[in-house]
Amino acid sequence: MKAIVITKPGGPEVLQLQEVDDPQLKDDEVLIHVHATALNRADTVQREGSYPVPKGASPYPGLECSGTIESVGKNVSKWKIGDQVCALLAGGGYAEKVAVPEGQVLPVPTGVSLSDAASFPEVACTVWSTIFMTSRLSKGETLLIHGGSSGIGTFAIQIAKYIGARVFVTAGSEEKLDFCKEIGADVGINYKTEDFVARVKEETGGQGVDVILDCMGASYYQRNLDSLNFDGRLFIIGFQGGLSTEADLRPLVGKRLTVQSASLRMRSPENKAAIVAAVEKNIWPAIAEGKIKPLIYRSFPLSEAGEAHRLIESGQHIGKILLVP
Repeated sequence: MKAIVITKPGGPEVLQLQEVDDPQLKDDEVLIHVHATALNRADTVQREGSYPVPKGASPYPGLECSGTIESVGKNVSKWKIGDQVCALLAGGGYAEKVAVPEGQVLPVPTGVSLSDAASFPEVACTVWSTIFMTSRLSKGETLLIHGGSSGIGTFAIQIAKYIGARVFVTAGSEEKLDFCKEIGADVGINYKTEDFVARVKEETGGQGVDVILDCMGASYYQRNLDSLNFDGRLFIIGFQGGLSTEADLRPLVGKRLTVQSASLRMRSPENKAAIVAAVEKNIWPAIAEGKIKPLIYRSFPLSEAGEAHRLIESGQHIGKILLVP
C-alpha cells in the first residue's frame, strides 16, 4: 500500500508518499480501506519528532479515518467485511489501509458522507472524554473554548450547545468569531484585541466560567485560573503556548478549582473502547438529528500531505482538513 512516511523530523517537506508493507491484522482488529483521514495538530508535533508513537502503533501519522472494512480478525464479532465505518486510531491514518482494534470503530453517522465521517472520531472522543466524562460539563453551566474555530473547537461548540451549556470562545479574527457564533457560540472573544479574563468576568457578572477547554498550556495557565468560577474545572489538551510557567496557586484553594489534563492517543485500547462506546451513545444521535455537523474546510490528496500541514500550521483554517488517498 501507499502511506505518508515521516522521512526525518522536520517541516512539512519531510512527509513523503511511499510504498510500504500492508498492516498486519491482529485477531481483535479490522482492516480498513481508508477513504479519508483528517488532520490534527498532534500530527504536526509527531512530524517534528516531539510526539513519540505509542508502542505497537503504526509509525505513520493520522489519528482518525473513515473507510470500508476489508478484512476482520478471527475474534471480531461486531463488524463484517464491507461495513462503512470511521475509527479512532493510534496512528496510521495517512495511508491506504489501516488496522484498528474493533472497539475503536464506529458506524458512519446517519446523514453524513463517508468522507466527512473521517472528521469526527478524534474530535468527538477528545471532547467527550475531557469536558463531559472528566470535567462533567452539564446543562446550564458555562464553557470557555480556546481556539474555537479549530476542529476540536467547532465540534465542542456544537455538542456543548446541544447539551444546554452557555459557550464562550476565543479566536484570532472576527471572521472566525462570526463563524463560531453561527454554529452556536454565545460569546466570541478576539484574543488579539481583548483580554479574555476581563470579558469573561464581564459576561458572567464577575463569577467566571465553569469549565475551560484549553489548547495553549503555559501561556494561558494563570489567566485560565482567574477566569474560572467557584468549583471550576480547567482541562488542558495542548501546549501551543508552552510547557512551563510560574503561577499563583491561591485561586486553586480559594475557588476550589480542579486542573486536569490527558492524552487520548496514549490510552489503552480498553479505555479508548469505553470512550468510543460513550461517543456512539451520546453524540451519534445528535449528529443524526442534524444538531452536530461535519465542518470541512478543505480536502487534499494524500500525496499533498505537506501542503495540508502547512495550512493547519498557518491557523487560517476553520474546522477540519481532510486527506483523501
